[in-house]
Amino acid sequence: MAGRSEFNYRRLHSLLGVIPIGIFLIQHLVVNHFAAYGEESFNKAAHVLESLPFKLLLETVIIYLPILFHAILGVYIVFVAKNNVKRYGFFRNWMFYIQRITGIITLVFLAWHIWETRIQIGMGNAEANFTLMEGILTNPFMFWFYIIGVISTTFHFANGLWSFLVSWGITQSPRSQKIATYATLIVFLGLSYLGVRSLIAFAYGV
Repeated sequence: MAGRSEFNYRRLHSLLGVIPIGIFLIQHLVVNHFAAYGEESFNKAAHVLESLPFKLLLETVIIYLPILFHAILGVYIVFVAKNNVKRYGFFRNWMFYIQRITGIITLVFLAWHIWETRIQIGMGNAEANFTLMEGILTNPFMFWFYIIGVISTTFHFANGLWSFLVSWGITQSPRSQKIATYATLIVFLGLSYLGVRSLIAFAYGV
């Protein structure tokens, strides 16, 4: 990539990370959190999504294609990334590195999660219900794999949201960027709570 084209691709990469991928992530975590209220509550919430008309088309256009583009360009960015310390300072430089690490972890986790859930459901080997996730997460190794994957994903989204606000010129001043840091930290903690709480509910029924 070169010059203006790379800049535009990176802005699109940032935008897709928030809309629609980030919106889907929030919706997915909220639906999963119904597991904390019991098996029946989760199954009802999951059934609503499974009953949407043109579900496969919607998933492909709104979820899978944006994720594929975001992932491919994200891997490219990881390999060409340079030290950013002069631009953002010590803290943001660490966030820069962690963003790339969590991007790779999230990609591996997401690929496995899609294989265990959407693909198995599509092949007729499983149903989109509480029992599916319970069967996966009662395995201690998979439980901790999902814990790491979920926290990695929520961090990657929250920190990416900060980058989106900067790259799209929404937060330009140091003060606004500092406020955005605290706001995205709250987003990270809130979404992590939803995700981890759901995993505990699936695995242990509490």
